[in-house]
Amino acid sequence: MTIRILATLAVVLLANLSAHAQQTAPSRLDEIVKRGTLRVGMTGDYKPFTYLDKTTQQFSGFDVDMAEALGKALGVKVEFVPTAWPKLMKDFEADQFDIAMGGVSVTLDRQKKGFFSTPIMREGKTPIARCADVGKYQSITDIDKKGTRVIVNPGGTNERFARANIKDADITVFPDNTVIFDEIAKGNADLMMTDASETRYQQKQHQGVLCAVHPDKPFDFSEKAYWLQRDMALKAFVDQWLHISMQDGSYKKIYAAWFDWGRVLLSLVPAKLWTGSGVIEPETQKPRLIR
Repeated sequence: MTIRILATLAVVLLANLSAHAQQTAPSRLDEIVKRGTLRVGMTGDYKPFTYLDKTTQQFSGFDVDMAEALGKALGVKVEFVPTAWPKLMKDFEADQFDIAMGGVSVTLDRQKKGFFSTPIMREGKTPIARCADVGKYQSITDIDKKGTRVIVNPGGTNERFARANIKDADITVFPDNTVIFDEIAKGNADLMMTDASETRYQQKQHQGVLCAVHPDKPFDFSEKAYWLQRDMALKAFVDQWLHISMQDGSYKKIYAAWFDWGRVLLSLVPAKLWTGSGVIEPETQKPRLIR
């Protein structure tokens, strides 16, 4: 009996010591503040979210400005860590950065490895094609025909979506996402299926040549958010920062500098969800364009 009691006490003591160690271990948030630097992983090839100028080695874009704002809120400097879509997961697992930003889509595979912040955008995959061909590519069935040339960038959700849905059309993987849309404009490909926000942006960059195909009604549902290393304190801080910035106008100011196609703010607000086509009211879940 005495041995059993001692064994039980030993188990309880070890459990308490383990819990105490977990409580006293510094969080990722503590480490970032102590280090004085927030490491932000970015691909630099996804306008208008992130773009790396190869000459100056400087990043620019919506999420670059958001990262700087987050660093300011934390009271630390921001260090941008170059990565790429094919190795984003590997770099994340290797702890190359604290947070991945730059148009990162929420996926369950990524969720297994870390936390996502509050979503900052709701959209989905939709085609972009030469304006004269918009009527030809209204559905997956229209697209998935022999002779149709679909182009994708490697390693991300665009390639995954194309390979999951395209069986008969030709799929070409083009390595440089910064000029991939020029391939469609030049006639080397027929279309690309990507996030609705990107199709609108590229439509503006190629006015009269490339057109987004029904960006208000994408083929699927997805959200963009910031991908965090697994630390509850860091997630709580980022979520609270996003909440405040969406309420005090600072998010809207950054947004307006990059997404200026005549749409209103794309963000999350209490009881309403802004999308590229307007605000979704939960009771109807129908987009209503706010002008």
